Amino acid sequence: MSFDLLGLRAELLKAVEGEGYTEPTPIQAKTIPVILEGRDVMAGAQTGTGKTAAFTLPMLEILSRSRHEQRGRAPRALVLTPTRELAAQVGESVRTYGRNLRLWAAIIYGGVGINPQIDELRRGVDILVATPGRLLDHAGQRTVDLSKVEILVLDEADRMLDMGFIHDIRRVLKLLPGKRQNLLFSATYNDEVKRLADGLLHEPAVLEAARRNTPAEAVSQVVHPVGQTRKRELLSHLVKSGGWRQALVFTRTKHGANRLSEQLLKDGISSTAIHGNKSQSARTRALAEFKKGSVKVLVATDIAARGLDIESLPHVVNYDLPNVPEDYIHRIGRTGRAGAGGTALSLVSPEEREHLTNIQRLLGRKIQVEEVPGFQHEASQKAAPAAPRAAHQRDAGKGRFNSPGGFRRPSRRH
Repeated sequence: MSFDLLGLRAELLKAVEGEGYTEPTPIQAKTIPVILEGRDVMAGAQTGTGKTAAFTLPMLEILSRSRHEQRGRAPRALVLTPTRELAAQVGESVRTYGRNLRLWAAIIYGGVGINPQIDELRRGVDILVATPGRLLDHAGQRTVDLSKVEILVLDEADRMLDMGFIHDIRRVLKLLPGKRQNLLFSATYNDEVKRLADGLLHEPAVLEAARRNTPAEAVSQVVHPVGQTRKRELLSHLVKSGGWRQALVFTRTKHGANRLSEQLLKDGISSTAIHGNKSQSARTRALAEFKKGSVKVLVATDIAARGLDIESLPHVVNYDLPNVPEDYIHRIGRTGRAGAGGTALSLVSPEEREHLTNIQRLLGRKIQVEEVPGFQHEASQKAAPAAPRAAHQRDAGKGRFNSPGGFRRPSRRH
């Protein structure tokens, strides 16, 4: 199929062609005509399938049909994203594909000054891309008017729910007009996503580009057993011996990301870290250095890495396995994008065997295990069983932990 057959105007087709695309991806071919019909959509699209353009292009088409020549109006389309990085990516897509149209877009998120955003909103925008927390900040200061929104997009709805945004989403929905088109995109489906969809969407078209909860087929997956204390040594060995060009490495904690990045630098491997405690300018700078190749290894936490769009990323490494199995799919989806090949490696210690079992249960298959010579002895040792905790220790803090794995949910202001 050609983009010419999807019902998009010449200005959009010219922009698509300018980006080097000739054929729509499966999710684009399925969703664009349905969205142009004005229907609500629930789309299941794993990361790297071109889902951003799948809603950006028809949104631009619909808005341009009744465009205004002058600025100074309320947003007519709202895209909610879970993270700053994803908001920036979506905003870039809107501006890239809409460059030949007289439509204005703004991107607002936390971690940066609010006054420049207020100035931009006052000048008027057609499309607003936002994270929920900062959007509600603007709504509270009455610097944004959401009463004219015609199209609402919830991008990566599963991640927004994982991050505890459900209450913020409900508050935003109350600020929107009742009559509007709703588009929900989610890489994975779970009960929370289904409940959100049931309350949001009206007779939606349910579209999927791949089987639910599956990673990109182009990604080769492998597990390297290794003792926890030798993970950094093994990672350095793999990077150097394999002549890796670039790798995105996931750690479970912010402190772990900083520490690993510093250790890799001592090993002579250019590295930097991004996580929620880094300023937005620092995160943007680190990502820019990684994209242009001056940094070989980018160490990231799940929150910071969600929505990163890096072309031709050859390696993703799970330095720590995630507590939530679905996060494994999001992580490895950073490679193997747009049909390109990629490799996802997981450094698994004996203590993480249960996490690996849960991931394989979600995938519906075993992941290939390869022992690396020189590192297999410690990996084969069984982890010592943890001593049972006393009753008062088990009960301590009940009610404070409300996410899978017993960890606090991240801060909602992203």
